Amino acid sequence: MSEFEYKHVSRRTLRLDTLIRLRWLAILGQLAALLVVKFGLDFQLPIWSCLSVLALYAMFTVSVRMWLGGQLRLDADRAGWLLAFDIAELAILLGLTGGLQNPFSFLLLGPVLISATALPARMATKLAGFAIMCATILVFVHLPLPWSSDDPLELPPVYMVGVWLSILLAIGYISVYAWQITEEARQLADALAATELVLAREQHLSQLDGLAAAAAHELGTPLSTIAVVSKDLLLALADSPHAEDARILREQAQRCREILGKLTEHPDPGDAFERMGLSALVEEVIAPHRDFGITIAVDWPAQPGEPTGARSPAILYGLGNLLENAVDFAQKRAEVGVAWNDTDVTVVIRDDGPGFASEIMARIGEPYVRGPRPHRTPAAADETGLGLGFFIAKTLLERSGAMVSLANAVEPVHGAIVTIRWKRIDFERSAAGAQNLTLSPARDQHTYQFV
Repeated sequence: MSEFEYKHVSRRTLRLDTLIRLRWLAILGQLAALLVVKFGLDFQLPIWSCLSVLALYAMFTVSVRMWLGGQLRLDADRAGWLLAFDIAELAILLGLTGGLQNPFSFLLLGPVLISATALPARMATKLAGFAIMCATILVFVHLPLPWSSDDPLELPPVYMVGVWLSILLAIGYISVYAWQITEEARQLADALAATELVLAREQHLSQLDGLAAAAAHELGTPLSTIAVVSKDLLLALADSPHAEDARILREQAQRCREILGKLTEHPDPGDAFERMGLSALVEEVIAPHRDFGITIAVDWPAQPGEPTGARSPAILYGLGNLLENAVDFAQKRAEVGVAWNDTDVTVVIRDDGPGFASEIMARIGEPYVRGPRPHRTPAAADETGLGLGFFIAKTLLERSGAMVSLANAVEPVHGAIVTIRWKRIDFERSAAGAQNLTLSPARDQHTYQFV
């Protein structure tokens, strides 16, 4: 089974144009709020100071747009500074209009939330700390809240402490929650892209069989002609010093015909995926793993009616990856059990290792869930088990129509048990779903390298 190395470089970036649009939305919203409070509600507030802050903010936004260009993708540090400027501008406006007494003080969460979804954790943490510092300062340093002069509003200190704590908790909890959800979605997208790449590679390898058969078919006629002519030359040059050369030519032509004869045993030209019996499929999966000091036993039923299915790269890779995990974790023995009836086809892979760790049992099959792995094979020397490869295997098998279930053996027996079950009709029909998968467009934030 092919091994691959998956390299992922996490680049959380923001387009400057996105930040510019959000800034203009904030400017318009802040301007509308100031005008409504001043002229609609007729509350007293330092309107000219507030408008000056807004004007400077707008001028800075225009300058940044002209200097950097809207299509630029900002690095984490530069995006962090711009978001910090947004927090500072909002904090100044809040300081001029009542501090944390202002109901719009919760907007301090906005830039922090953007950073949590689009920037690395270190930058999101710094911006969250800066927002918390601004909120703390606003508790003590602020002008009075714009209100009716006939009935001034006096909020008790205990209430203001509660507002301050609620803002702190919102910044902390919502930011962590948004960062975690975004990171899980990004990991899932990366893992699915790697899955498609693995399957595309297996498809290309399988399609070489059809190309080889086509080449054998096309070369058969000229080689037959060469064989006939070389035979005539050998008879004509029987007493010539070139007779030996003619004999060698005939032998090599015959050898080429034998090689091409073997190639023609593969599917017809244009048949990218040959059909094979379940026994041949299981043997092809097991063969690469027999020489690692672990006994691999096959429990084969003594019954007729062996199912025959497509030689699907998805099934071969998925079963091979699961068996490789079993061989790596096994102490002495791994077993592959096969069963079928009129409705189902089942493959069960067991080992006598420690079994699945209880702390990750519920999450096995998700991308990047890893456990300690005894590195028995050289290719696995720098890897951990039950990570991306297990996710890819499970995804490919499920796309072929299989259901994959995991369990640990019941004491006193120990070991892991993986059961793969297809509906027989799904197993025997062409694996069209796997064949139709295509490679995702290249993404500038990922690098995939197969070795």
